[in-house]
Amino acid sequence: RFCLPLVLASLPTMATGEEIAPALQDSWGDFWLFRFFVNAAGYASIVVPGFLLIQYFKRRNYLETGRSICFPVIKSCVFGSEVKSAHQDDGSLPLRAEPTESSTARQVFKLLFCAVGLQASYLTWGVLQERVMTRTYGATETDPGEKFKDSQFLVFMNRILAFTVAGLYCALTKQPRHGAPMYKYSFASLSNILSSWCQYEALKYISFPTQVLAKASKVIPVMMMGKLVSRKSYEYWEYLTAALISVGVSMFLLSSAPNRTVSTVTTFSGIVLLAGYIIFDSFTSNWQDALFTYKMSPVQMMFGVNVFSCLFTVGSLLEQGALLESLRFMARYSEFTAHAVLLSVCSACGQLFIFYTINQFGAAVFTIIMTLRQAFAILLSCLIYGHTVTVVGGLGIAVVFMALFLRVYARSRMKKRSKKLPPGETPVQKV
Repeated sequence: RFCLPLVLASLPTMATGEEIAPALQDSWGDFWLFRFFVNAAGYASIVVPGFLLIQYFKRRNYLETGRSICFPVIKSCVFGSEVKSAHQDDGSLPLRAEPTESSTARQVFKLLFCAVGLQASYLTWGVLQERVMTRTYGATETDPGEKFKDSQFLVFMNRILAFTVAGLYCALTKQPRHGAPMYKYSFASLSNILSSWCQYEALKYISFPTQVLAKASKVIPVMMMGKLVSRKSYEYWEYLTAALISVGVSMFLLSSAPNRTVSTVTTFSGIVLLAGYIIFDSFTSNWQDALFTYKMSPVQMMFGVNVFSCLFTVGSLLEQGALLESLRFMARYSEFTAHAVLLSVCSACGQLFIFYTINQFGAAVFTIIMTLRQAFAILLSCLIYGHTVTVVGGLGIAVVFMALFLRVYARSRMKKRSKKLPPGETPVQKV
């Protein structure tokens, strides 16, 4: 019984030959791999009974035989109320609003509003994320302070606010008639929870700039998941830009600075967690893309996914007894409470800005704004938290963002060309 904790605690050290920060060695139970399996067991305690119930209702042919008071709820959760649309575009992101009878000044103001909203939401979110996961609270001259360690609670905070915002938006605005079986949102919800958890947990082992660069490289596994899940095909320039991103990220990760501190050392655990984040996030986007074949708006998707996210995270936290512990931490440190709430507000508002920007200006403009946001996030993190970047690392960052802008340019050219194609021809699908 004593060997397993010792082996788990020594994994990151054996992999890199480096020491783990003392804050991470308080207990083997705080090690990320153990926490991952504990969280997964909590989700399984909800998923497995739900799966069995769904199979039971399907085998029983409940649509034909069931007439109980719970029939509408079971029908909506298990069977849905509408068949898929013939074309995926019918239920995907809303069509871009055409600027008819709109002055240039009005359009410029809208663009600035979207750009400022996205930058403010996600830059603040990034700074707070690094502050919460890497710094202590309540530090004094005699007391080193205390770190907040439960990443799952932060995921729960983000999801409960996103669920509330999406629910209010759906209630106050006209939405398409919902037809997808509710249980199908649980797949995207699970992968979304796990990707967010990996994202928070990775900051205990790697620097924020490294995390941002890794996020930029997720187009590679997204393409791989697109091949596997959606059977998509891609253009040559998409493979070229994916290769350039890989080269740039490799240059940044392999570069070393002589004065690099422990907090900026990329460890084996950090790399594994980043890989987990990218894989889970890639599955989320492709599964949501498949779900959009049902007629639904992005906000309905946001609501459905976050319903299950709240259920899974609060269930797991209660089973572990971690919910009350995290709430007590909030009561002890009001600064943490403010940071956690603001983190959730920025996440929820950022999602609404995403929908509005794509609706008003299209995906290309949105991608440019978010790519600039990633560059600003790295710069801001280096200025606030003192991360160092070498010349080779800076060149790697430049290669990554050059490849991202090249993707935007090539995609916009492809869209223009596809509009000129004869009616019988169809362009190749792209991420």
